[in-house]
Amino acid sequence: MIDSRKAVVLLSGGMDSCVSAAIARESHGAGDIALLHVGYGQLTQDRELRSFTDIADFYSVQRRLIVQLDHFRAIGGSALTDKNVSVPENQLDRPSSHGSSIPVTYVPFRNAHFLSVAVSWAEAIGARAIYIGAVEEDSSGYPDCRPEYYQAFQSVIREGTRPETQIEIVTPVITLKKSEIVRRGVELGAPLHLTWSCYQSEDAACGACDSCLLRLRAFAEAGVADPIPYRQRVAAR
Repeated sequence: MIDSRKAVVLLSGGMDSCVSAAIARESHGAGDIALLHVGYGQLTQDRELRSFTDIADFYSVQRRLIVQLDHFRAIGGSALTDKNVSVPENQLDRPSSHGSSIPVTYVPFRNAHFLSVAVSWAEAIGARAIYIGAVEEDSSGYPDCRPEYYQAFQSVIREGTRPETQIEIVTPVITLKKSEIVRRGVELGAPLHLTWSCYQSEDAACGACDSCLLRLRAFAEAGVADPIPYRQRVAAR
């Protein structure tokens, strides 16, 4: 049975997914959102899971699913999952050293795996929407964060599910700048203090990887203090 009120939210524990969860909660209510977390062997897997749990507890969401996709470590090809590839530091906005416009922190086709799990769960529980915190503008340039990607995946859902299934991919922050996401989160009272964005540290954020630099710049441009601890804070450019 399809429930138009119910939505699955992909919640990594990062800022973008947290704000997306806050938007979904505002639209559907805490009782009608289901939170999905996917571990994929990333360097900060344990810390991200903690953020997921803390955010889910903050919103008192009972329906949760935690999935582990260990094959990404075996596949490799990303600094986030392959110990032989270093996470770049202080390289934001600089040309890639490996000759590609796509950073080495890109995990090959990762979001398709996440969405596949989300679609399976949504179809099983009768949800009508899947929220994902993908961001195109002011991001690292990952190819699976573009609107065209989600439009294409929408067609896959339509063709690959039951005829009566109606699931819409919702990307509520995809066109926003990171600073706008911070402001939206503040407006919604999202628990940004519980989020984690660092690619490589789990105690205090490194302050040097692309994700930390994007986050620090976003909070600075928004005029809001970033509430998480850092080993170093680089001035926004």
